[in-house]
Amino acid sequence: MIVVANASVLIGLSAIERLSLLQARFPDGIVVPEAVWREVVEGGGDRPGTHAVQTGGWIHRRPVPNPAWVRLLRAELDEGEAEAIVLAYEMGAGVVLLDERDARRTAERMGLRVLGTVGILVWAKRTGRVESLRADLDALVGRGRFRLSQALRDRALREAGEA
Repeated sequence: MIVVANASVLIGLSAIERLSLLQARFPDGIVVPEAVWREVVEGGGDRPGTHAVQTGGWIHRRPVPNPAWVRLLRAELDEGEAEAIVLAYEMGAGVVLLDERDARRTAERMGLRVLGTVGILVWAKRTGRVESLRADLDALVGRGRFRLSQALRDRALREAGEA
């Protein structure tokens, strides 16, 4: 299955030292568009994920085949989100990894299956790869400076059996 990722998922999971969950969930690897590579690797500095993404042999970067479509989506989304959605659509990806609400809605309207950072953590809890979803969500908000609504937090904890 082809999986395309936006930067937020890579950065968020890296911030809590859980990037390896993506490799466990998607053993064939993931694809990132050039804008995401630039954001995470080239512009990442000392930010979490920079080195791991750059050296992770399971993360592959690809150019977007339709830049005109990216320009259209840029009216509502940032460059990485727009490129991730277009690349996922063009490649026939089974999943696109996105966190931001508008990007998720756009991808879903285009018929793409969307999964985010919290969804990866719920999967990891359900499969025994993490001990406490609650602790990981706390770390994501604290160390990762991840914005997480109370409603999403509550739903994730219920889905993981920690409510």
